[in-house]
Amino acid sequence: MTDFLLQTSWWIPLYGLFGAILTLPWSTGLVRRTGPRPAAYFNLLMTVLAFIHGSVIFRTTWDEPIQQIIIHWVQTTDLDLSLALEISPVSLGSMELVTSLSLIAQCYALGYMEKDWALARFFALMGFFEAAISGLALSDSLLLSYILLELLTLSTYLLVGFWYAQPLVVTAARDAFLTKRVGDVLLLMGVVYLSTTAGSLSFSDLETWSETASLPPLTATLLGLALIAGPIGKCAQFPLHLWLDEAMEGPNPASILRNSVVVASGAYVLIKLQPVLALSPIASTTLVVLGTVTAIGASLVSIAQIDIKRALSHSTSAYLGLVFIAVGESQVDIALLLLLTHAIAKSLIFMSAGSIILTTNTQDLTEMGGLWSKMPATTTAFIVGSAGLVALMPLGTFWTMRRWVNGFWTVPLWLILVLLLVNCLTALNLTRIFGLVFAGKPQQKTRRAPEVAWPMAVPMVAMIIVTLLVPMMLQQWQLLLSWNAPFVEVPASGFAETLRQVTVPLLLISGLIGVTIGGAIYLYGMGSKPFKLPWKGLQDLFAYDFYIDRVYNLTVVLLVSRISALSAWIDRYIIDGIVNAFGLATLFSGEGLKYSISGQSQFYLLTIAVGVGGLVGLMLWLF
Repeated sequence: MTDFLLQTSWWIPLYGLFGAILTLPWSTGLVRRTGPRPAAYFNLLMTVLAFIHGSVIFRTTWDEPIQQIIIHWVQTTDLDLSLALEISPVSLGSMELVTSLSLIAQCYALGYMEKDWALARFFALMGFFEAAISGLALSDSLLLSYILLELLTLSTYLLVGFWYAQPLVVTAARDAFLTKRVGDVLLLMGVVYLSTTAGSLSFSDLETWSETASLPPLTATLLGLALIAGPIGKCAQFPLHLWLDEAMEGPNPASILRNSVVVASGAYVLIKLQPVLALSPIASTTLVVLGTVTAIGASLVSIAQIDIKRALSHSTSAYLGLVFIAVGESQVDIALLLLLTHAIAKSLIFMSAGSIILTTNTQDLTEMGGLWSKMPATTTAFIVGSAGLVALMPLGTFWTMRRWVNGFWTVPLWLILVLLLVNCLTALNLTRIFGLVFAGKPQQKTRRAPEVAWPMAVPMVAMIIVTLLVPMMLQQWQLLLSWNAPFVEVPASGFAETLRQVTVPLLLISGLIGVTIGGAIYLYGMGSKPFKLPWKGLQDLFAYDFYIDRVYNLTVVLLVSRISALSAWIDRYIIDGIVNAFGLATLFSGEGLKYSISGQSQFYLLTIAVGVGGLVGLMLWLF
């Protein structure tokens, strides 16, 4: 039985797709008398089957060699477009993370969207969502991964635009779709080049090829930049990061997956492409620079937002920036650990945020307050999720950060400073949100806010337990380092070496500094709520995302609009003018000739003779 489940592991992504298909009679309106709930139950059943199937083979493959399932698609003498699936603890663990979070989010959605008339359509899209992400987790083919990333982009567009009657929702869905298209076009160029150069698009074959490949520096650089362009858009990294906070206009259960595993999908592909990216130092440096800019910039922007979902979405971009830095520094195990711990903690935080939004009917942080005693389960979920996201001992991200700074003694000094700064700003942002939402006096929209019903509370409590158990999971998987890990001697200045010796305490201190500053302002009232910087220009700079949208309007958008206007003018006055000129010339010449026709044959012969003579004379003159 176990061997059968192992050989049919490629069924797991199909469970979600089959669940989406089963919901079609309800989502399309063919079945109305039963209401939309049977569609939700069908999709939930398929997700449970996917989770059970994955759990069995995950236990079976632990400590086993990596296996492949090859699906031959197109094979010619020079081209092999086979689709490969990888059966390994990493791929199956990623797939289990996807199916478990999808199951939690769907159970949560039963309560969150209980009265929504399009519940069946939402669950159909969630099944499509799950199928694309879980397939991506198992994929060992760059071609298959690219196809699944495109399907994921389509499902993101449909889920963001779920409430399509609202103009802002339509705009957000369009922007999310088009922003990702920019990176996907360049990624496709890289896929095509690798298919002709490497001879295979399997990640394992690409890793082997990269060990002996000798590409010209310019070619390797262009290839690397093309391959990272797609993940930049998928992971909401600078400069293709604006779509994620706009995507928060979609339903919150979809935001749970979008901010935990969907944005991680691009980084997952990036991790598998790391051997190819290492061929170009410029590409690796680009990853590090973009990750650093996004990590610090998004952390600063998040503390100036007054929309709870947007403040949390910018935090997502910041942590994915750290993943980009890890990949650029060739530390893929750290990148995987960051994706795992961030996904679990951020999903719990967004479940708490969804409960707040549903109860208070607002996303504005300035309209909240005093929910500590009114929503104890939601408050606990937010506290545990925040502690799991910040490097506060003993929860998951602390161990990941500690492994990063203690496991690699060649970690540069600037990276340690970046980690400390991002950790501090994240702690400050989460404490700020906690103070505005849960502390203080109740306001008009929070005065009578009750705790959410059990369909939403049970998934939240389950995720609280999972978040608390993350350190035990990491210990079981032997991913933690001993406190007594030996130091490796590396040449460094006295200050740098001293800093490396105390990085773990500094991680804890940086988080406590962020909590202390946020608590002093938002818990003990040592400033206005929300707190504003004394420099309005700096405050607006953070609040408006460094004016990136205005920069786009003055550069890219303006350039495209001008080129479009010029193209329209050329098409109207030059292309159409030439065509119209020939038409008018034909019309007037025909009209003129009809009055010179006498009907006598000798006149026709004379006209032909003159024309032929003129043509011969012209040819003799030219040649």
